[in-house]
Amino acid sequence: MAEKKKIKYSEAIQEIEEILAKIENEELDVDELTHKVERVSELINVCKDKLHKTEEEVEDILNDLESE
Repeated sequence: MAEKKKIKYSEAIQEIEEILAKIENEELDVDELTHKVERVSELINVCKDKLHKTEEEVEDILNDLESE
């Protein structure tokens, strides 16, 4: 599922940490648990995409520096 709103990497990590803390502290009921696990999955994908994009951008910059 695609993100409707652009979210920063740090915001995604923070939200993941908050959800995980609630799971660890057993603060979620079964109905919420499924929704929160799906949300964490979405956020992890957002983070992975941002990391891959950043890696590609850094590689491009380094390649440009080497070719100068």
